[in-house]
Amino acid sequence: MSTRGDYACRALLSLALHGGDQPTSVRDIAERTGLPQPYLEQILLALKGAGIVRSKRGVGGGYVLARLPERLTLGQVVAAVDGPIVVGDFGEPHAGGACNHEGQCALLSVWAEVGEHMRTHLDSFTIADMVQRVAGPQLAPVAGAVPN
Repeated sequence: MSTRGDYACRALLSLALHGGDQPTSVRDIAERTGLPQPYLEQILLALKGAGIVRSKRGVGGGYVLARLPERLTLGQVVAAVDGPIVVGDFGEPHAGGACNHEGQCALLSVWAEVGEHMRTHLDSFTIADMVQRVAGPQLAPVAGAVPN
């Protein structure tokens, strides 16, 4: 997980928590999240290019989510700013067991599996899920308790 991917997720979570349909300035997102504004601007441009956010220029301008938080996974966000989610840049295992270096292909297949697991796991969480986590667990009433 890169810093860029983390920052992108944090920025989108901030938009989901505060945005609604009203554009939020990069400055406001940076202040709320503690992220550096110049780097955040680059990240938001990449997210805009991927169709994840929309921007409005001028007074009252800023960024809004282009997708519903329920339809935006952490995997999509990370891939939008970092490219395909992989563990290292080691290449693919050789076909038919023809391996150039001792043990290399066995490890390459494990790294590919780990990358797939990461992609699947990140895709199992949406921005809406993160909003719910920020809200904290909802306390269920205790059985037999009398309301105040």
